[in-house]
Amino acid sequence: MARVGGTSAVGFGGAILVCVAFAYFISDRRWKKKKPIMKKTRGGVVDAIGNTPLIRINSLSDATNCQILAKCEFLNPGGSVKDRVALQIIQEALESGQLSPGGIITEGSAGSTAISIATVAPAFGCQCHVVIPDDAAIEKSQIIEALGATVERVRPVSITHKDHFVNIARRRASEANEFASKLRNSQLNGKDTYQINGHKSNGYDHSSLFPTDCKGGFFADQFENLANFRAHYEGTGPEIWEQTNGNLDAFVAAAGTGGTVAGISSFLQEKNPGIKCFLIDPPGSGLYNKVTRGVMYTKEEAEGRRLKNPFDTITEGIGINRITRNFAKAKLDGAFRGTDLEAVEMARFLLKNDGLFLGSSSAMNCVGAVRVAQALGPGHTIVTILCDSGMRHLSKFHNDKYLSQLGLMPKATGLEFLGIK
Repeated sequence: MARVGGTSAVGFGGAILVCVAFAYFISDRRWKKKKPIMKKTRGGVVDAIGNTPLIRINSLSDATNCQILAKCEFLNPGGSVKDRVALQIIQEALESGQLSPGGIITEGSAGSTAISIATVAPAFGCQCHVVIPDDAAIEKSQIIEALGATVERVRPVSITHKDHFVNIARRRASEANEFASKLRNSQLNGKDTYQINGHKSNGYDHSSLFPTDCKGGFFADQFENLANFRAHYEGTGPEIWEQTNGNLDAFVAAAGTGGTVAGISSFLQEKNPGIKCFLIDPPGSGLYNKVTRGVMYTKEEAEGRRLKNPFDTITEGIGINRITRNFAKAKLDGAFRGTDLEAVEMARFLLKNDGLFLGSSSAMNCVGAVRVAQALGPGHTIVTILCDSGMRHLSKFHNDKYLSQLGLMPKATGLEFLGIK
């Protein structure tokens, strides 16, 4: 009996040891799975730009039976896809000698590019002066000012008008160069630098615009500067190709300057001519007509003939009625027209179903992704861009009072606003 009892005790003890060992193995595996992966440290804010995640938008993918993937550009340090553009423009300008450390970078922007320049410029010892239309969301100019940049808010007018925000920004760069030149000359002549700090050009007093250590100005010119295109041709496009292992059928995005859609479409179609690239265009923009019909607008609709803001849309940063140097390089197979209500409904749908809080251009891009999925049919992989989050769109695009005044309050419970039940 004692022998049998001893054997049972040994067997029971062995079983306990096995259970403990198994439990430790399981818990160890779980711990290892949960342990965060430590990645290589990046060298400051500049190195944190780009290499954004490509995510599957589950709700849209499931609804269309396609794989709808999106680049999370709102995760860049400055909060938008424009960080890439700002970095490329500044680096190229410094390398070419057009910009010097201590120089002032000027830009006319509806918000996102200006925020990105104001974010990146200090990393290179530069300053930022932004001219922004006063109908842009107020939080954008507040962010720019908080980043230390100078902000001029001006009324929206045609691009042909000398006081269009882009034209004023171009003028400010020239004035900064003129001011810096006078500053250098006064120092060489031994004059007190403060005597010229009230210098005027074209009747504008610069004493409050440019510091006494101003090293000149550089106009970023995001619409026409092909550094914009190169930022996406050399960066965003290759990232998409690598993240999808080249397995994608289509790309779609809206255009403002045209750099994003041009750079990405050019790169992807060089890698695989079978990849279809599309434009999604908001109301009031002529690019849809240009892509689909070859004619941008009638003579009456030309930007130079419009007396008011040429865009009848609440989306910001997209839509235009001229062909920029950047957009001219786009490789497009077609275009879709989106509406303001579709963008608003999409933003609310994605917030509710995917936890994605998106800005107006990002929402419009997702409308475009669904349109492409409907056109191509089930089984395709479509990529788009989430340009920025909804955080800089609170006063308009995500403001129910503002939307109700325009008759744009969302009512959909699903995707029925795009014909999906």
